[in-house]
Amino acid sequence: MSGHPTRAGWFSAGEVPCDPVPPPRDHPYRLVLLGPPGVGKGTQALLLCETLRTCHLSTGDLFRAAKCDGTVSPAMKSALKAMKAGQLVSDEVVLAMVRERGECLRCQGGFLLDGFPRTVRQAEALDEMLAELDITLDAVLCFELPLEEIVARLSGRRTCSGCRAVFHVTARPPAIPDICDQCGGRLILRDDDRPEAIRVRMHVYEEETRPLIDFYTRTGKIVRIPAAGAPEEIRDRAISALHEHLGIAAAVPN
Repeated sequence: MSGHPTRAGWFSAGEVPCDPVPPPRDHPYRLVLLGPPGVGKGTQALLLCETLRTCHLSTGDLFRAAKCDGTVSPAMKSALKAMKAGQLVSDEVVLAMVRERGECLRCQGGFLLDGFPRTVRQAEALDEMLAELDITLDAVLCFELPLEEIVARLSGRRTCSGCRAVFHVTARPPAIPDICDQCGGRLILRDDDRPEAIRVRMHVYEEETRPLIDFYTRTGKIVRIPAAGAPEEIRDRAISALHEHLGIAAAVPN
């Protein structure tokens, strides 16, 4: 997106400034993004950040970048070591990673946190960090979709066995059935996109995330957004719900 910060500070734990440096905003949005697999969180994160001019702070992107270029902070080294050993990354390590990037939370351009927090303990620690910075979290955007619609979305996905490009049998079909448009490779249904696997993943999500959703509901931060429809329609619905939650005008403030 044109003129959007590079997130260099996020990837380097603040050692490299973003380019361009976001200018001060009248209302920098500070948000957390939640949603189950298949709800379209990645697409919504992109659309929301483009519209609200916030920075997408994704822990998933952080891990992927560290694996590719080896640029790691002390906390990231501990996280990658745990992942390589097939272990869960502890709350302590995740919190240390975010603390290393405190300047990103302080940024006057605002942020959209994706992948953090994942537990109530992390959410409580985030509140403490923001309080230390004299910052308040605006809202937690929780995208929701019935299980059967999620199963239909994910089970229709086909992934290229060569270049890993992703298609969908109805929403984004290839020009030639079962053949990748980009490299000519064979399109496959991944094991974790099979209906039975999707149901297991959704059960795990519900078990792990329900306490977090309940926590943010009690604190009055949760904004629930139905995730059915076209991506732009969902984005507009999310922004309207956010503005209603914050009690501000429908137009995006400068």
